[in-house]
Amino acid sequence: MQTASFDWSALLRLALVGLVLAAGPLAWLRWRHRAAQPVGRLQALTLLTLFLTFDLVLFGAFTRLTDSGLGCPDWPGCYGHATPVGAQVPITLAQTASPDGPVTHGKAWIEMVHRYLASSVGLLILVLAVSAWMLARRKRGTPANALSPWWATATLLWVCLQGAFGALTVTMKLFPAIVSLHLLGGYVLLALLALQAVRQSQMLRVQAPLPVSGAVRLAMLVALGVLLVQVLSGAWVSTNYAVLACAEFPTCQDSWWPAMDFAQGFALWRPLGLAADGAPLSFQALTAIHFSHRLLAVVAVLALGVLAWRLRRLPALATPVHCLAGLLVLQVATGLSNVVLGWPLLAAVLHTGGAGALGATLVWILAATHQHARLRSAPPRTQKVPT
Repeated sequence: MQTASFDWSALLRLALVGLVLAAGPLAWLRWRHRAAQPVGRLQALTLLTLFLTFDLVLFGAFTRLTDSGLGCPDWPGCYGHATPVGAQVPITLAQTASPDGPVTHGKAWIEMVHRYLASSVGLLILVLAVSAWMLARRKRGTPANALSPWWATATLLWVCLQGAFGALTVTMKLFPAIVSLHLLGGYVLLALLALQAVRQSQMLRVQAPLPVSGAVRLAMLVALGVLLVQVLSGAWVSTNYAVLACAEFPTCQDSWWPAMDFAQGFALWRPLGLAADGAPLSFQALTAIHFSHRLLAVVAVLALGVLAWRLRRLPALATPVHCLAGLLVLQVATGLSNVVLGWPLLAAVLHTGGAGALGATLVWILAATHQHARLRSAPPRTQKVPT
């Protein structure tokens, strides 16, 4: 009973730290947009939350890649304390016992800063959901094409689920399936916020989505599906630390088809570094994980590249299409850097962030368009959508 009570106390203190961190951006936002329309203030809050959520995804990658995910091996506090300052004694003992282990003073701070940022983003999304419902209940100033507040509510529920997966990541000792789902959940959170930001921009400008043909719309959905599979594959590579299984490109271990164990590599429910039967995960299994990601990357680059090429003729989509093409180039460059340069931290963090940015950009394009049954070709060049 004492442990449970203490855990609730640590959770409350973690929430208070998040509240303090969120108060500054909220106060600045309120002052900066004090004369704006209610929809304009809501969009500003959505964009701010989207920006900070992207920062959180990047910092989460930094936490994982610096092996700081277990810097504080309990949750929500650090050895029962709200900060590593109060946990100096147990951290020192753990670091002395294993200097290269998962618990050090530096790693503890990295892990707790990640939790502080996550709690502040959660509070911002709570404010976003409340604000969306307040706007929906207003009788004046609500556009006819208003976005349903249930989108913000779904985002709030999703971030709560993310918090649960964050706790499981620690308590289940970096279980690969849980860590992969936690990373995927961060990408979904970015996509939900991006969709709301685009729709709110349409509300402000009183503009309808750009009509496109069914074939173009299908190409967008296919590209999003391919990216989702590739993101899951990349998460599995990262959480199993399989990046260095192939240290050269385009071959792997001086072979175009190295020895691989797909059954062991893609046994989903198993501890980190172990096969489903409890034996150490073989190098052939790690190779299978890495090589599969390479093969899927070819499909993803082709799907996204073709989509960007098809959409280049639509001036109204110029900004997101240019972002899509630029991010695709960045992903290829950072992916290659991870292999040939030995997994440098900067390239690895950018590769993780780039995947989330690609997903958000595709959602941006989808939210800015709609399928028109009568269109068989590209829409007129003069049509515009919010960017």
